[in-house]
Amino acid sequence: MADSDQFEVDLTNCDREPIHELGAIQPFGFLLALSTDWLVRRASANIDQFLGIDAGELLGGSAIPLFGEHAVHTLRNRLAMLRGPDSVERMFGLTLPNGRRFDFALHMIGDLIIVEGEDSSDEVATDAGSAIRAMMARLDATDDGTSFYREGARQVRALTGFDRVMVYRFDRDGSGEVVAEAARAGIGSFLDLRYPASDIPQQARKLYVRTPFRIIADIDADPVPILPRLDERGAAIDLSLSVLRSVSPIHIEYLRNMGVGASLSISIIVEGQLWGLFACHHYSARRPSFERRSIAELFGQMFALKLESRERRELQAYETRARASSDRLLAAIAGDATLLDNPDWLGAMLRETVPCDGIAIWIDGKCSQSGLTPPPDALPALVRRLNAMAAGRIFATDRIADTLASAEAYGDIAAGMLAIPISRSPRDYVLLFRQERVRTVKWGGDPHKPAQLGPNGARLTPRKSFELWSQEVRGRATPFSASEIRVGEMLRVSMIEVVLRFSDDAQEERRRFSERQELLIAELNHRVRNILSLIRGLVRQSLDPQADTRSTVALLEGRIESLARAHDQITQDNWSAAPLRRLIETEAAAYLGGKSQRLVCDGPAVLLHPNAFSTLALVFHELMTNSAKYGALSDSGTVHVEWQLDDEGDLTIEWRERGGPAVKAPTRQGFGTTIIQRSIPYDLGGKAEVRYALTGLQADFCIPARHVAADDPARVPAAPVSIASDGDVRRDVLAGTALLVEDSLIIAMDAEDILTRLGAARVVTAASIRQAQQEIDRDTFEIAVLDVNLGNETSLSIADALRGKGVPYIFATGYGEQLRLPAEHEGAQVIQKPYTLASLGHALEQALRAR
Repeated sequence: MADSDQFEVDLTNCDREPIHELGAIQPFGFLLALSTDWLVRRASANIDQFLGIDAGELLGGSAIPLFGEHAVHTLRNRLAMLRGPDSVERMFGLTLPNGRRFDFALHMIGDLIIVEGEDSSDEVATDAGSAIRAMMARLDATDDGTSFYREGARQVRALTGFDRVMVYRFDRDGSGEVVAEAARAGIGSFLDLRYPASDIPQQARKLYVRTPFRIIADIDADPVPILPRLDERGAAIDLSLSVLRSVSPIHIEYLRNMGVGASLSISIIVEGQLWGLFACHHYSARRPSFERRSIAELFGQMFALKLESRERRELQAYETRARASSDRLLAAIAGDATLLDNPDWLGAMLRETVPCDGIAIWIDGKCSQSGLTPPPDALPALVRRLNAMAAGRIFATDRIADTLASAEAYGDIAAGMLAIPISRSPRDYVLLFRQERVRTVKWGGDPHKPAQLGPNGARLTPRKSFELWSQEVRGRATPFSASEIRVGEMLRVSMIEVVLRFSDDAQEERRRFSERQELLIAELNHRVRNILSLIRGLVRQSLDPQADTRSTVALLEGRIESLARAHDQITQDNWSAAPLRRLIETEAAAYLGGKSQRLVCDGPAVLLHPNAFSTLALVFHELMTNSAKYGALSDSGTVHVEWQLDDEGDLTIEWRERGGPAVKAPTRQGFGTTIIQRSIPYDLGGKAEVRYALTGLQADFCIPARHVAADDPARVPAAPVSIASDGDVRRDVLAGTALLVEDSLIIAMDAEDILTRLGAARVVTAASIRQAQQEIDRDTFEIAVLDVNLGNETSLSIADALRGKGVPYIFATGYGEQLRLPAEHEGAQVIQKPYTLASLGHALEQALRAR
């Protein structure tokens, strides 16, 4: 350009390149942009190579003859499945009128339908479900983060066949590090190398979130233009979601400088943020089949979910330990506020919570210090700076000198700081310091790109050197993590209370609140673990090998959503009894929408306690589903639900279907039928009877009075609701009969399956102490698994009886660390719910070995 001498070349030039509007695609497929009435608005110039028609002849014409009625029908159905602005649907092996089979990707940009196609592969179709299950099992078998990343890289390389697959993790500053690698022999290693943030421009990072999968099949291939290049408004086509989107010339040059012939990336998105990438390189052209690429993308999503779960567990473990330490610290300060004047004691306590090298306490203009801290005369200026910019808020930095220039003088002993305000006005602080951490960072080439013009115009040339380049980092401390900052915020709130020196009554109230909170946490922990066990059981029992995946997922989603609706209604009433009528009407409204009037309810105002409410929610969901599929609601019929309280206070419910098709008894009993017939007797101790009358399904239920409460007329009604690896476990741990005491039918069914997989010849289940005692009296058991909490009773008496007979037993609980066993049972194995093959197998093996 004429004024190139005045052009400012910096690292933001790449960030301004419109990589989503390059107006071209890669040549291994074709692209059509269609109007909503299927007229061709745009077409890639290579369309004749695939469909035998020149792009110029297609423009303005109908695409229906091109695809054929069958293919158009399939594509339209997939269009209806698009959810969200960034949704992309895929179809494999669709045959067009020209006799060729294609794989398609389908999405919408504004009012344009974007259809991308490529030739179907002749390779044998992969069983995606089995492949993903096997890959997930291998991930679950890893012990730590490093092996987890490495196994992920190995799985992606096995799936795609690329020469090198790296797990690339982004840092806070946007730079990235190769934390795992799987590569063929003889091509060197990029493991542990770092790359600057400028290697991946900002607009590319945004696309990595919107389109988690990207392939560049051949960097030497000529891009195929899309015709016309500009529309009637002079705008280029937006290819943000395109599978075939062509490649930025700058990125092509970057890959060529690395010697790469093809690349593939899979985004690792954790909690909606770009955590990192699977970065795949091949040293010649390579294009795995579309189906195999789709499986790789699904694996990337599953990997991210597993990673998020692991990180959350680690953070939860840290925060639990930190909370315990801070509780001890605050309890001591609450009893003796003068401890705040003792920096040595306070520093020792705080290091258990937030690791640091020094502490300074600034209260009312007076300062006390311990460990490695700035000089005393430097603290007033630091406090004034904090008051000016972050008064009353937590402030953390790994380089104080970035905030206060004078801090350079002591940057070697106090480089990082976490400032915790401990008063309502901005004057008192607890300051935690970390010393400088001198370290050598290994970069994959000099991270400072030279500011010179390149062959692509007035912008930076991608760097050519990727040799190891070391940089010594000084003046920075180990950054305070997000969890450490959250713990600091917790300390801030708590210490403000201590410093204000509440009255004795307030201290007593806090003590009572703490006790209530512990009970609440214990109860919450128990409920959450039971819910997890229930969901796991629903998943396992809903699997039907004769059903397709989509039907299975829909069936499972319906059951889980039914439980969620029930949970919402219970929590609206503060986890107390909730109305039966609202349960039925909510289920009808959710399932039938505007046709919910076809279900007629009649009965007095009664309330169900939470346990019964959740059970009835599943039962009514299954009744509603079956009726909509096969019964009265599938036709023009109606359903009448009537209930009343008998003289004993028991609740009787009648379900009657009328006006539907003729009813036939099912030839086999599925999981849904099991829920209808067994849930109420098993979970609630009630009765259930189902009759398949020709004129319509009839069901009668009886709910015992202990689960029912009369509705209070004065009550204001709530608004309507609008882990170890299984592979390491021996499968012959058991050989005889096992006793399972569990008060939830679904969880019991899940545990039965696991015990059978562990070798049990027979599993006997009991839902109460009375039933369990009867089984012990009549049978002999190799071992027993006892749920500690059985509603309003515990299984400790069953453990006593088994102990007397010399039968080993283990306990299962949802209460976590809050469980306290009597002295005589302290040696028993205890596992946490939900049941898993690994935890149950390990505990059984230990118990049998101890015997």
